[in-house]
Amino acid sequence: MSNNVTFTKGSGIRLYTPENEEYIDGASGTFNLSLGYSHPELVEVLKQQVENLIHVSSAFTAELAQQVLDCILDEAPEHITDGWMRDIIGSTANEGAVKIANKFNGKNEVVSLSLSHHGQTLYTTNISGNAFRRKSFSNTISTKNAIVPAPYCYRCPFSAKGPGQCGFLCAEAIYDYVEYGSSGSVSAMVMEPILGNGGNIVPPDGYFEKVRQICDELDITLIADEVQTGIGRTGYMFASEHYDIKPDIITLAKGLGGIGIPAAAILYKPEYAVLEKFEHSYTSGGNLLSLTASQKTMEVVSREGFLENVRSSGIVLGELLNKLKENYPRIIGDVRGIGYMWGLEIIDKDGAPDPALTNKIIDIAFEDHSLILRGSRYGFGNVVKVRPALTATVDDIEEIYSRLNKIFSQI
Repeated sequence: MSNNVTFTKGSGIRLYTPENEEYIDGASGTFNLSLGYSHPELVEVLKQQVENLIHVSSAFTAELAQQVLDCILDEAPEHITDGWMRDIIGSTANEGAVKIANKFNGKNEVVSLSLSHHGQTLYTTNISGNAFRRKSFSNTISTKNAIVPAPYCYRCPFSAKGPGQCGFLCAEAIYDYVEYGSSGSVSAMVMEPILGNGGNIVPPDGYFEKVRQICDELDITLIADEVQTGIGRTGYMFASEHYDIKPDIITLAKGLGGIGIPAAAILYKPEYAVLEKFEHSYTSGGNLLSLTASQKTMEVVSREGFLENVRSSGIVLGELLNKLKENYPRIIGDVRGIGYMWGLEIIDKDGAPDPALTNKIIDIAFEDHSLILRGSRYGFGNVVKVRPALTATVDDIEEIYSRLNKIFSQI
């Protein structure tokens, strides 16, 4: 994708150059603009906050942080009743979640999924399931962890004939690691309800129930990384609740800031409230702008009809993307998603992953059709991700489809 274009303003799902050329953002920035560009309500409260006060030590923001946390917990699964508001990015929120698990149970190993993405810090790079991230840092990273197969039914590593037909061998692999590969000190399993960067992989029915059962049997803390799926992205405030994952800990970031304000949170069951303030705290964690943006974002997304609209419009988006697959079956191998979180798996003539064509599609979209899309695995993957802001209308969705159709017909 060209980086020679400069954007000077945005509104909704649209960006504008200094010459007022219009682009549609079909990827919500870096999947973090849950309410799109320049949402007027957030702009107003943030403008007021900037004029009043931008930063004070977190020692003086505890009351506001608790108010915001309470707003989030009001929408969380019933068993999740406590939390932590001292992060602003998903990477440190996920690190904090592991800290909590390790301190709670006294163990230190982490299990995660292949193709997973849990952050860009040294630690979260190490517990993520993409080896290309670690290649340059093999002399730096040494934390003990394990990667087990992702529930990637379209390319099932066990050659199952359909979703769930293998008896969830990918989940059963957790038993094998604990028994044969671990030091007997497995603390946590961290997983995304939908593997975002790995290719928008949606696990089959029954998978999460199986993982929860295994974690209970082996006394493993289950962490749901909802950095990408949380705050309405799937049409539900938390994907954990929709899929009935029953996690012990949930992490949030990205969409929590509404229009791109960095904000993050860690939510957990009450028994996991074990951290001291000095054990996980950052200079800008829980800053006034983050808290203000999070509070207003929760207010907007929680309104009657908002998430219902994302669900119903998300069905339209899914139907249109599946129509693309019907029209171009030699290019699109699979369409998967929910709400406003969808992916198109791009294949070659033999049905194999085609990252080169994937990147070409994204480039053509931007250069010829003024449509911003993103690919999986930072350009190494073969999935085109379509994730407009939650404020996108059906008209917006139909326009995205129209441009996608022109792109595929051009190819």
